[in-house]
Amino acid sequence: MSKKPIIKGDPHADREAEKYENPVPSREFIMSVLLEHGKPMSLKHLITHFEIETEDGRDGLGFRLRAMERDGQVMRNRRNSYGLISKMDLITGRIQAHPDGFGFLIPDEGGEDVFLTPKEMRSLLHRDRAVVRKTGVDRRGRAEGVLVEVLERHNQTLVGRLAYERGLAFVIPGNLRIHQDIAIMEGDTLTAKDGQIVLVEIVEQPNRRSQPIGKVIDVLGDHMAPGMEIDIAVRSHELPNDWPEEVTAEAGKLKPEVPEEDKQGREDLRLLPLVTIDGEDARDFDDAVYCERSGRGWRLLVAIADVSHYVKPGSALDKEAKLRGNSVYFPGRVIPMLPEAISNGLCSLNPHVDRLCMVCEMMVTSGGKVKEYRFFEAVMHSHARLTYNQVSAMLVDQDEDARAQYADVLPHLEELHSLYKALRTQRERRGAIDFETTETRIIFGDQKKIQAVVPVERLESHQMIEEYMVAANVAAAEYLLKTETPALYRVHDGPSQEKLEGLKLFLAELGLKLGCRGEPKPKHYGKFLDEIRERDDARLIQTVLLRSLSQAVYSPDNNGHFGLAYDAYGHFTSPIRRYPDLLIHRALRHLAGKSKKQFIYSHADMVAFGEHCSMTERRADEATRDAVDWLKCEFMEDKVGEEFDGIITSVTSFGVFVELKEIFVEGLVHVTSLQNDYYHFDKAKHRLLGERTNKAYRLADPVRIKVVRVNLDEKKIDFELADGELPEAKEVPAKKKKRRFKSKSKKKATP
Repeated sequence: MSKKPIIKGDPHADREAEKYENPVPSREFIMSVLLEHGKPMSLKHLITHFEIETEDGRDGLGFRLRAMERDGQVMRNRRNSYGLISKMDLITGRIQAHPDGFGFLIPDEGGEDVFLTPKEMRSLLHRDRAVVRKTGVDRRGRAEGVLVEVLERHNQTLVGRLAYERGLAFVIPGNLRIHQDIAIMEGDTLTAKDGQIVLVEIVEQPNRRSQPIGKVIDVLGDHMAPGMEIDIAVRSHELPNDWPEEVTAEAGKLKPEVPEEDKQGREDLRLLPLVTIDGEDARDFDDAVYCERSGRGWRLLVAIADVSHYVKPGSALDKEAKLRGNSVYFPGRVIPMLPEAISNGLCSLNPHVDRLCMVCEMMVTSGGKVKEYRFFEAVMHSHARLTYNQVSAMLVDQDEDARAQYADVLPHLEELHSLYKALRTQRERRGAIDFETTETRIIFGDQKKIQAVVPVERLESHQMIEEYMVAANVAAAEYLLKTETPALYRVHDGPSQEKLEGLKLFLAELGLKLGCRGEPKPKHYGKFLDEIRERDDARLIQTVLLRSLSQAVYSPDNNGHFGLAYDAYGHFTSPIRRYPDLLIHRALRHLAGKSKKQFIYSHADMVAFGEHCSMTERRADEATRDAVDWLKCEFMEDKVGEEFDGIITSVTSFGVFVELKEIFVEGLVHVTSLQNDYYHFDKAKHRLLGERTNKAYRLADPVRIKVVRVNLDEKKIDFELADGELPEAKEVPAKKKKRRFKSKSKKKATP
């Protein structure tokens, strides 16, 4: 057997020889040679340098260089020579487009985003990968760039509404970030009618001179068909929706009940009256709780569905769960992370059946502190499927009928309630932040049309379950941190320096201070919220505080959770619907096992998992928001001309957004519709201020508006002020300038 050729000097030659029949230089070696050479090299020059003599070797090097081009590692110049992108002052990344036509390049290596003008975005679509060159800084202080090359086209198909204008057909994309309409050539409409929702294949990507061109490959239905808004959101945001055959086959092999052999070797909790407490319409139950007195404190069990027993790493079920990242909850419809045979069946902690679970047992002091914990595998038997309303009726309202119906589990519910009060007290001492927000639920009438948007009442029973889940999540994070096991943490950073400066400036205008000298802690936010809760402008202040905080993400590097005021926090309690929870279960199972083998995942693996799961979470949020916005627009279509009371929820340079009271629908009052004055955006005070009248339009101000326009394609609702006037500005009196004198005193000025 002939020996495979080895590239001389390549430190990764053995790896390449194992992978390929005709090895070529590794990417790392090619990049080091280009770096050492100090200038771009042609393919011919590289072939000579590496002493490649075979035709297969020359072809292989060409293929590798093209792959490195595609991945943004090298770039070929006009002389067909290859250079390192990092040495050419170029940046590779993914495009994030804005509906208004401009966009940003999000660098692969992290760092500052690069602004791209509408002119540069003509050749690009949302989520394309590209190379740009920084050209300077725009008037707003943002790094600005020009497009050098498109590396990868992300959008091959998309969904939208077919429209005809002057005999020409085009598709208006359902995803507003696809900022260009798709031209459809004559004969490529697949008999779709004007206004129908279609699936389009892009046959020509956009360039500087022409818009993208596509052809219709499927007709999904009429524009206003029931449920169409969800179909559009699913396809526009590329949510995996169909189960591959291998996934269905794997799920089909699982029995509906837990086999006896699977129960062996586990702690038996079937006699303990564990119960599930969920919403009225919940279908999958992934957590159950039990509590009993232990000395002056309590013993709390949080039992979580043991998904990791059934979904093995590398299986078809696992690959699909990772791809989806999480379940997506639309109004009236769920796209689950796992097939229903698992999510609603074998892994759901349904009442009166045996189920496998992973348990966090915690010993809690009378003051609400978790003094010790342990994790173990068990088999359980839920003694009741309870709802938040039922638990609230028993424990808060003392409803005799409800208490009699569940008399067998009532003593343990009473202990759960007592424990909750202790945990809640500890939460307040810890300084966790409690923002008062209103969650809403859509009520459907006939043909899946919105009948009403109603607020969801947050009961004490909701807060009870939340506290138990938080306690278990913290225990899991602390355990994995202590054992140095690679894991994903739920990281929530405090305010950035820029946002903190903006917050302090805003509060100073109101004569307020956050109450800290250096970086704020969660307790400073919590205490401040308590102090201002009775103020007339409390909602305004709370909104600004909330917007000063960062978005929570998944990361293997633990930075703590600012909002909950914990040094370490993870997601352990929902493995049916979140992939990060499944990863934590696998880590806990590894620690519980007797195997001396290294954990299957490394820190590098967790970095990739964290980025992916953070992305799928944002993707789900955007998709559900699109569907809800569509439904709300549809709900408001027959209300054009009517007047409503509302609250200002956001102030921008182009107008103010108003949320209507009682029906919780948001729309825009554009600055051009404001009468009798020129209004200027005051970013620090979150207001539009009249130049002549000194009238202000502030965040959280009450207003009365009239609905003037509803645009379903853009999912926008336009308002005007009902009386054409703005509320009177609540101005802080201007401070008189003090004359400054030179003083011989060396006393420090008061900050």
